[in-house]
This record gives sequence, structure tokens and C-alpha cells, in this order.
Amino acid sequence: MDRSDISVVIKLLREKIGDYENPIVTAMSLIGRTPFAILITTILSARTKDSTTGEACSRILKTADTPEKMIKLSRDKIEKLIYPVGFYRVKSSNVLKTSQMILDKFQGKVPDTIDELVTLPGVGRKTANLVLTHGFKKPAICVDIHVHRISNRLGYIETSTPYETEMLLREILPKKYWMIYNDLLVSYGQNLCTPISPWCSKCPAADICDRVGVKTRR
Repeated sequence: MDRSDISVVIKLLREKIGDYENPIVTAMSLIGRTPFAILITTILSARTKDSTTGEACSRILKTADTPEKMIKLSRDKIEKLIYPVGFYRVKSSNVLKTSQMILDKFQGKVPDTIDELVTLPGVGRKTANLVLTHGFKKPAICVDIHVHRISNRLGYIETSTPYETEMLLREILPKKYWMIYNDLLVSYGQNLCTPISPWCSKCPAADICDRVGVKTRR
């Protein structure tokens, strides 16, 4: 794939993903959730299906939608509210510690820079970028497994790690696409461009894609 084709690919993907449900963090953003709610949703979503995350977020945020309310809950209570998200015990601890740190270090407000966000327990670059995009509407590039895999599969980049992918995308991806890139590729990765045997026959970008690493396809 020629890098200049990325605008064409994005146009094709935007037209196609209307057939699918929005990723959970995107859905939360669209209904006007606060940066704190976006942060909690993103922490809970790691290694968890969106449907499970959505139900857990509904329960926990109905009970505690601010850091002040969250720290009043016990760890056991949070565990019960977020179960069965993946690693719910670790996440319950991180939610409590993060809420306390927001109050102690950031005057009760979720920080709006990557450097500050990654100091919070359970928050890595992926989470930080997603919070910036959906919580604060700031241009950022969130790289998860879908973004890393599909960007390389297309032939748009050639990288070995998500961190390398983020750094290279920051250099070559037009900034006007930063805020939508993750949403597009997550939806596509969940529904068509799957890790194993992607649905190339249904992909509108199939003629442009280099199919790097694809051994079997449908």
C-alpha cells in the first residue's frame, strides 16, 4: 500500500463501519460522559468484551461517577460492581488508587496530558491517548492490538510494537485523522479485519491492502 492511499482507506472504512456498533469508549463519549467516566471505562475495557465492559460501567458509574464518590466505596464493593470484567480484582484496586490520586495530586480533575495520565495506576499510553481523544477531544493516537495489526497488515507501516506504531503514526498520519483512527480500526478489527482469517472478501479496501502476514482469509 502506498502511504498516500491512507485517505482513501479511511474514507472506505468510515462508510463501512456504519454497519457496526461503536466501541464502548466511543459510545460513552457520544452520550457526553465526563473525562472521569471515560477514564474508568477505558481502565475496565482492557482485555474485556465491550458488552461486558458496558454493563460493568453502567453499574459502577451509577454508584460512583466522580472520584469523590469512588473513594467512599470499598475494594470489595467495586469488585462486585465491575465483575466479570477481566482482571477485576486488579482493576478494582487501580480504580480506587487512581481516584485517590486524582483528588490528591490533580485537585479532583482528570489530567489532560499523556505524561500526567500515565502516572495514574492502571493507565498506560493506550488508555491515556483514548482519554485525551474521547474525554477531552484532543488529537491523540491510541494504539491497541487492532490499530497495530491493521496498520501493519495494510502495509501503511512496518513496526514491531504498539509503541513503535504510535510513534511512527504520529510522524506520518495526517493529524486530521488522529481522533478517528482508533475508532475506525477497532470497529474494523472486531468485525472484518480479524486477527485470524480476516474477511477480505467483504473489505472495501481489499484492493489497496498489502495483506501483510495474512495466511488465510475469507
